Amino acid sequence: MAIRKLADLTWEEARDLGQAAAIAILPVGAVEAHGPHLPLATDVVIANAMADAAAAELEDRGQQVVVLPPICYTTAGFAAGFAGTISVSPETVTGTIVGIARSLTKHGFAILAIANAHFDPDHLQALHKAVKECRAVGATVSFPDITRKPWALRLTQEFQSGACHAGQYESSIVMAAESGLVVDDRRRALEPNPASLSAAIRSGQTTFEEAGGPAAYFGDPAAASEEEGQNTISVLGLILVEAIEQEIGRTDAT
Repeated sequence: MAIRKLADLTWEEARDLGQAAAIAILPVGAVEAHGPHLPLATDVVIANAMADAAAAELEDRGQQVVVLPPICYTTAGFAAGFAGTISVSPETVTGTIVGIARSLTKHGFAILAIANAHFDPDHLQALHKAVKECRAVGATVSFPDITRKPWALRLTQEFQSGACHAGQYESSIVMAAESGLVVDDRRRALEPNPASLSAAIRSGQTTFEEAGGPAAYFGDPAAASEEEGQNTISVLGLILVEAIEQEIGRTDAT
């Protein structure tokens, strides 16, 4: 069955999904610099791929699912020095997600699941705050933060190293999901950059430049492959499915 996209439905079709207590998946990304070889919307591409993979798996398990239009704008302070990056306040991000959750809950949807692919620390903080606020108003929300255990341990070695912005991890996924958006001759010519963004964040650095990424990439883009990207998309989809099932089970138990 084709993956249902909320934006493609009529209001009556959306009503019927709400009445069936369908699962709604929200892809969340950013518009920010991703090296000289990947599009500004890289995180949106990855979030959409994660959402679609989870939706397909959930449908196979007998669930009704709809994928929402993605959130493309968020806080992106680390990349603010690079042209094309668009950053909004964390409060805007939190408020947007809470508003989405309220609307879906009003119309009967069982759960809002967040498929996030952007890891700016202020953005992640905004998402965690949104989840708390959603639950406080009675909305059921699932957000597997893949920068944390146990989810992070299921992803690639480069991802776990923290040197993964526009590197092998992200380049592989975009190659698998939207290969036409990759400037491949530039990708193959890039030298590895082993600087770890996660280490930079822990040490108090706040920009890609300070973290050792003058071209807005970290990791090894030249080592990327479509096969790795396809495998990672599958893992991301399963992580989201498992997080959704855990949240539904937690809610049913209370």
